[in-house]
Amino acid sequence: MKKVVFASVLAIASSALWLLPAAVAQDQGSQSGQITIKDPAEYNAFTSAIGQSTPAAKAAAIESFLQQYPNSVVKADVLAQLVNAYQSTGDTAKTYDAAKRLLQVDPNNLRALIFVVYIEKQQANGDQAKLDEAAALAQRGESATKPANMSDADFQKLKDVGMPIFYDVVGADDVAKKDYKAAIEAYTAELHAAKDPAQTTQQPILADTYALGNAYVQEDPKDLVNGIWYLTRAAQYLQEPYKSTVEKAAEYWYKKYHGGMDGFDQIKQLAHDNVFPPDSYKPVAAPPPPSPKDLAHNALVSTPDPSKLALGDKEYILANGSQEDAQKVWAVLQGQTAEIPGVVIQASAGSVQIAFSDDAKQSQKADFTINMKTPLKEVPAVGSTVTYLATFDSYTQDPPMIILKDGEPKPAAKAPVHHTTHRPAANSQ
Repeated sequence: MKKVVFASVLAIASSALWLLPAAVAQDQGSQSGQITIKDPAEYNAFTSAIGQSTPAAKAAAIESFLQQYPNSVVKADVLAQLVNAYQSTGDTAKTYDAAKRLLQVDPNNLRALIFVVYIEKQQANGDQAKLDEAAALAQRGESATKPANMSDADFQKLKDVGMPIFYDVVGADDVAKKDYKAAIEAYTAELHAAKDPAQTTQQPILADTYALGNAYVQEDPKDLVNGIWYLTRAAQYLQEPYKSTVEKAAEYWYKKYHGGMDGFDQIKQLAHDNVFPPDSYKPVAAPPPPSPKDLAHNALVSTPDPSKLALGDKEYILANGSQEDAQKVWAVLQGQTAEIPGVVIQASAGSVQIAFSDDAKQSQKADFTINMKTPLKEVPAVGSTVTYLATFDSYTQDPPMIILKDGEPKPAAKAPVHHTTHRPAANSQ
């Protein structure tokens, strides 16, 4: 699937800031336990700042306190409350700034990490260095431990919100670096982190379900069974136009794997009802295609007289067939003179190598070598189309090459002769 489609689908995960739940957004208090402010003036300024009744007034008072007491023992605590205050006002830029300042004094503050990681992913916008930085912070958030004075319940609420965001950013960073194996690990962990299956049908996890399926079909070797599953799962809940785009991708890979579309409707229903592939999800792989040797043999046996085969089929059998089949074809070719058209790959006055078959032309590799009867007066340019008369002399299978001798340019077609008919002059009266 084109990258622009991938980017468009993921963009819907970033359409609005995923705010923390109200219960988690309340003041959590100092993360370092009880701290005593010895200076009475500083204590009064602190209690006055955090006691303001509106978020805007509280934010302004805390900023004033931090200017007056930049090295306060409660700096981490008031910065945490400043993040809450700005978030309550809906000011994303100031919330982000406060969260960055908080991380300078409390590097493992989980709430600040959640906010900063989310915003920095949006700011990266294709900048790999910025995305790497956001991913590094996300990995720090994944291993953050609970502060001593925070309840287990409140910390778990933060983790439930933060872990999907962290896995999302780490996965996006891995995809940008084409590390699809690591991306699969991150996105799979994100799905497992969802406490409620309904979360997986909403953003950003839904877009990352698509990213997970895409990673499976992009890795080397591809895992089409899992790729089909997660692409199909995402398509069941995405809105248009993304739904149709992702479902077409799932259908493409299913048909490539299975050989047809039978059974795909049942897979769609399974994917709708299950986050992860159930035991009943067992798509059947199509039988492997015939080998080149089998195709060469089938072409030969389907034409009892090898001389009737097209030159392209003869060339394919010589290059891919068994020794017995190749010899049957060579027996009717050796010593025969024929017109050999192709695209010049390499040329000199005495010899021209051309690409004759479509495969050779696509890969720009010669499969015919024509040794000239007499040196060419004009050596053809590489890439030009030529036709020579030449006699089949020998061949090799590895590398595949047919060699001809006594080559000479095909004579130019003679212009038709126009005969002038002389009519007798009319008798004068």
